[in-house]
Amino acid sequence: MLKTVLTIFIVICIAVLGGGASVWYMLNAKESVGAVTVGRWTAFPEIGTPDADPYAKARIAREGVLALGRAEGLTFTAQRDTAGDALRRECSYTIEGPVPPARFWTIYAADANDAIIESRKLRPSALHSYQLLRKPDNSVVITAGTNPSPGNWLALSGEGRMSLVLTFYDTPIASSTGVSDIELPAIINAGCNG
Repeated sequence: MLKTVLTIFIVICIAVLGGGASVWYMLNAKESVGAVTVGRWTAFPEIGTPDADPYAKARIAREGVLALGRAEGLTFTAQRDTAGDALRRECSYTIEGPVPPARFWTIYAADANDAIIESRKLRPSALHSYQLLRKPDNSVVITAGTNPSPGNWLALSGEGRMSLVLTFYDTPIASSTGVSDIELPAIINAGCNG
């Protein structure tokens, strides 16, 4: 009798802890169900639509963010550079390459809690498409780091892991099925402090 009760208790504990851990993992995973990856950038095209998976809906409800609808835009997030190393705030990065057509787009660095990393250098914490210098082929080169750089500079501050968030507004890629066919800028590590 005691052996049966103990077995049932252990099975229930494993089920509750295993189920809770799997839900926690899925809600915190940046690359999960419904994700589309382009290079090191990941997006969830269905997240603001009725077709979103249950985990995406739960993530939106928990974080309290306003998801863009399919016709409104698309957000890409990168947590690793082109070499596969985690993005760190104490490092400098060159974000270089083409951007897909969009009426307007923004890029900013976010901390581990997905909050914008505020610049300590009296600089804007985000860059947008109307203020960027472009190359003749319409591609961009952005330097993200703690030290000032000529051209397009995204100021960073602090230490620890970060992610880059690239959001396209009013873009044809958000409503098309060919999201994975686009090309996004590469994220190249240009060196780290210390």
